Amino acid sequence: MARWVQIEHLLRLLASDQRQDLYSMYNFPIEARYYLREWIQIQRWEEFAPEKKELEGQARILLNQAIKGLEEVASHINSEMDKIKLKQIRSAMANYQPLQFAVTVKKILMQEKVLMEELLKSNNQQHQMFLQIDHNSEDVGRLKERVKELQVIRKKMHHMQEELNWEKQNYESTGFNPNGVEHSQEVKKLIINIKKLEHGILEGAQNAFRLLSDCMDSLEHSQAQFISRVKTWMWDQHKAAIGHPFDDNLNPLQTWCEHLLGLNWDLSQELMLMNERLPELQERLANLLQVLVKSSFVVEKQPPQVIKTQSKFSTTVRCLLGDKLAPGKPTMVKAQIVNEQQARNVGGVSTENVGEVINNAAILEHNTTTKCSCATFRNMSIKKIKRADRKGSESVTEEKFALLFSTEISITGCDTSFKIQRISQPVVIIVHGSQDNNALATIIWDCAFAEQGRRPFVVPESVPWKMMFNTLNLKFTSEVQTEFQMTYYNKHCLAEKIFDTQSTVEIFDNMMVSWAQFNKEMLPGRPFTFWQWFEGAIELTKKHLKLYWSEELIFGFIGKQHLHNILKDSPGGTFLLRFSDSEIGGISIAYVVVLENGARQIQNIQPFTKRDLDIRSLGDRLRDIHEILYLYPAKNKFEAFRKFFSDAPPPAVSGYIPVTLTTKVGTESTLPAATTAHQQPNTGFILDALSQSNIQPMDGISMDPPIQTDNFLEDSFQQPLDPLEIPNAEHPGDSRIYDVLNYPSPQAVDQLRVQDSTHSSIYPVLTDPYQQQFNQMRVDDTNHSAVPPIFSNPSFSDGSMECDLFEDLNAFPAQPLHPQGSGARGRGHPGPVTSPS
Repeated sequence: MARWVQIEHLLRLLASDQRQDLYSMYNFPIEARYYLREWIQIQRWEEFAPEKKELEGQARILLNQAIKGLEEVASHINSEMDKIKLKQIRSAMANYQPLQFAVTVKKILMQEKVLMEELLKSNNQQHQMFLQIDHNSEDVGRLKERVKELQVIRKKMHHMQEELNWEKQNYESTGFNPNGVEHSQEVKKLIINIKKLEHGILEGAQNAFRLLSDCMDSLEHSQAQFISRVKTWMWDQHKAAIGHPFDDNLNPLQTWCEHLLGLNWDLSQELMLMNERLPELQERLANLLQVLVKSSFVVEKQPPQVIKTQSKFSTTVRCLLGDKLAPGKPTMVKAQIVNEQQARNVGGVSTENVGEVINNAAILEHNTTTKCSCATFRNMSIKKIKRADRKGSESVTEEKFALLFSTEISITGCDTSFKIQRISQPVVIIVHGSQDNNALATIIWDCAFAEQGRRPFVVPESVPWKMMFNTLNLKFTSEVQTEFQMTYYNKHCLAEKIFDTQSTVEIFDNMMVSWAQFNKEMLPGRPFTFWQWFEGAIELTKKHLKLYWSEELIFGFIGKQHLHNILKDSPGGTFLLRFSDSEIGGISIAYVVVLENGARQIQNIQPFTKRDLDIRSLGDRLRDIHEILYLYPAKNKFEAFRKFFSDAPPPAVSGYIPVTLTTKVGTESTLPAATTAHQQPNTGFILDALSQSNIQPMDGISMDPPIQTDNFLEDSFQQPLDPLEIPNAEHPGDSRIYDVLNYPSPQAVDQLRVQDSTHSSIYPVLTDPYQQQFNQMRVDDTNHSAVPPIFSNPSFSDGSMECDLFEDLNAFPAQPLHPQGSGARGRGHPGPVTSPS
């Protein structure tokens, strides 16, 4: 039930007509709600209903108390107008039927609760203060005052009892015969005092009993609210897996719990000090204590909801009693894995062990700085798991388990110890990383659509699409950490994909989505499920596209039909960014192409995946593609994406010429031919490329001493030619000079000429002018020249080695180099070529 401080905050946020309608629709004045706020707060209205005629008498008592309360309020206010108003309200209230009155108050309180829940779900900054309110500080404070009042009555009764004992002793000391007729003045006075004290003690006892009962009721009510708040906290923690807002601060709840424990202890003391034994109240108080202690044990940090066997994870449990735990013997907390059936029978005797948990014990320690009593399992691991028999097509990633934490605690000032347990949120246990995606789908469905207070771990088989979309939107925005929500068009696209049909958003909202459609059945024509595809879009956006999405530069989820409708009239070069339908975790560019006949065509560029965007960012790729100009509807791409363009790389300090990757649209055959180095004419001396000035050192590799090129060839020819092997008449093709040139020997060329049609794909084919040169070389070679014919004129005035053959060879079409050792004769040699038989 809502406190009035919350209602006041709610009413300030509502418009004036909404405030009046909230109470006038039930014919219940807002002034009556205000003046009776504390009285209404402590009553029980939940049980009243129009058909419960047996509660008519109880309702009549409440109605009379309400009228009497308004009369008392009117007697203490000074404004005559307010007194007249309250008199009119009392007169109207007197005409109520008692049961009608109780049901009306119940409906008003329920309506207030609904409005506050909507307020809590809102992210408006005005409501942040509301979220920080201690929901029951007023109740606890008022209860403490009443307990103090009870203590005052008890002390007063104690003094009166002492005085009564003294007066009785004085009366007995007079020796007066009570049967006598005449009484002295002193004796009469003693008798009057004794009767007065006896009456005062009796009246005090009655007041104390009534007040004690009221305190017990208030304590029970406040404790019920505390337990409800703890359950709400745990439910919000459960919903946090899908991005639901969650405040994990347990300190206000611990303070509340400690106050309740202190009040329980104070009332127990008062019961013990009363002259009469009240076993019913004592038993009631003991039950409240036991329920409070059990409710104080919570899982502060849940284990991962998808756990891989043999992997370490951590979790923390906390006792909200704080320093009220009895010091001395350490409190040990143990954890075990339970399946769904065991989770439904927590507290029962179960000897079956469904899994082996390593490091499953921790000590409940009290931190004097934070005033928290926690047990942290830092290196827990599931070694093995025993699975239940699966039903039908159920997979292992659909089976849910939980961790059960158990301990036994003692409280300061209490002789009884308490055995308590707490179960974790459901977890899915996998054995391989490939199961992670499907296991996460099971958790998402459980967290989003399970009902509060359900049997573990029951979930609906299907849910409305409207609820499903809200979950997807919440999960997407929380994972990406963006405030930009998915749009109406995104919602329509996702609905068409999951239902595999076309319709309106309004019709889709009322359609039911099954678990099978979500993550069991493959999408039509695709090798993946809806969730696998959607989760891929989340991961891509989270890692590479967060800022693009947040600035509304990505359309995202859009069907091709809708894409065609919005781009068909756009100018050429207009584009938008959409998630790929055919590839998990891919983003594609759809753009308008204007054909030669003026017709427009929509093209889709191959999707970019996480791997692609790791290599080159989306912004740079958009800059590279010249075919796209305007981001839909008509924003220049350089204005829209300029902040995402990378700066030019700094000059290379290693001496290497830097290279840059560029995105091109189309296949290699459609791109302009690249100019390569071997297609450029070589006008310089071939050995100039080996000079020290033209060779840059590679990182980490030292350079050899510089080659002296001035007399290199001249000195070489003064040496015997046996290592280079002077060509002989029998095997002229064996000369290694052709290895140096990396071209076939004359003999091989001659044979290639014969076999051109057979081996053209392996060896270079020479055109007719060059065949004539090589034929001449073969003729000269048979004359047993001392040097190869290409060096027939070794006299060079400039020390160079330039000759006609080198110039002619440079004019050859570029040929692929033979890999080292590819020929039968080793380094780059093509090996023998035999004529076809």
